[in-house]
Amino acid sequence: MPEPIIAIVGRPNVGKSTLFNRISRSRDALVDNRPGVTRDRIHASVLYEGVRFTLVDTGGYDDLGQDPLLGQVRRQVDRAMQEADRVILVVDGRQGVLPGDAEMAQTLRRSRKPFFVAVNKIDGPEHEHLSNEFFGLGVEQVHPVSAAHGYGVRALMEAVTADWPFEETPLQEQQEGGPIRVAVLGKPNVGKSSFINRILGAERLVVSDLPGTTRDAVDTPFSFKGRNYVLIDTAGIRRKARVKEKIEKFSVIKALKRLEQCHIAVLMLDAFEGVAEQDARICGYALEKGRGLVLVINKWDLVKGDRSKQADLKRTLDRELSFVSFAPRIHVSALTGERVMKVFREIDLVYSQFASSFTTGVVNAALQEVAGQHPPPRIGHGRVRLFYATQVGSRPPAFVVFANRPDKITPAYERFLLNGIRQRLGLEKTPIRLFFRRK
Repeated sequence: MPEPIIAIVGRPNVGKSTLFNRISRSRDALVDNRPGVTRDRIHASVLYEGVRFTLVDTGGYDDLGQDPLLGQVRRQVDRAMQEADRVILVVDGRQGVLPGDAEMAQTLRRSRKPFFVAVNKIDGPEHEHLSNEFFGLGVEQVHPVSAAHGYGVRALMEAVTADWPFEETPLQEQQEGGPIRVAVLGKPNVGKSSFINRILGAERLVVSDLPGTTRDAVDTPFSFKGRNYVLIDTAGIRRKARVKEKIEKFSVIKALKRLEQCHIAVLMLDAFEGVAEQDARICGYALEKGRGLVLVINKWDLVKGDRSKQADLKRTLDRELSFVSFAPRIHVSALTGERVMKVFREIDLVYSQFASSFTTGVVNAALQEVAGQHPPPRIGHGRVRLFYATQVGSRPPAFVVFANRPDKITPAYERFLLNGIRQRLGLEKTPIRLFFRRK
């Protein structure tokens, strides 16, 4: 069965390509401040929160200007709208309704194609009033979004894909054997290669005090206590502002691609230097990709006798990395070998939860127990009703909750459900994903 198609259309420079990149989680579309950068249609196959579709970016739809290519661009846009199952019309919330917006809305109404108005450049609730003007396009609902920052995009996509089926991968296929792939990540010079060398008991990887020694990712098969692993050493990930050499830029790209290929990410932190902003960014990368995570605090020998330093480190970890509080922590010294091999105990524990599967009955019972303690909030004279939940994926565990009004579930209540389900299913040490769908 072919994937359904969503086309993104709109006037030039309203943020279509930025929204395309946000939804597809890619950088396939060129984004620039100048209008008319996107000439041709750009396609991406997207799996967005369990729903698969083809996303199409188009050029700016405009009659103005003397560019001889404008006619071709308009024909491409028209064709994209004809082929699409649903259309997202992007408008600029800061500019208000312009003639081009009204023309496109009228064209879409004539085509009887389901379309959704995304009012872009709305950076938060305080700016949502700017979207009210766009009800004048003759639509029942508008969706305030910020393509650049992600605000409102999830609610928009829930509306666009509301009645499309989830892609359910058989859990048995996802859990088939093979080694546990472990990517060792961290800032430059935090001790990643020394850590792997200590595990292997050999100078398998080049070690140097100079940051940036490891330029590429290296796969090393390894067995420990009867279990097979692949250890992936990666180039240190720096803040983008500090990545100046082209070769180092490509090293960062390869490191992030390795993150996509692993099961468990081991983030190495420097116990002496503490937690930096970039450590949080790396955790964010791992969480975004849905990877298991183990925090390895290296160079523990430097702070082992300093209780004050240890307390400061713990407070900083709790504060800066609170969004990955599920990740186990272990203190090691790659230099002396202290507790290095105990990291595998944490890796195995995280992986066992990471690859877990549950019957619908078990998941639904957990949902009912959690929601019974604290029901969903009321909306007007009614209430959000949660009907049932089921698991739709593994590695990491992914669940879908069916409700009558999923768009009214607040982020705070979503966190409450996620934490409650995590606790009742024994998934305290792995990321999990929770989706909401209309029944």
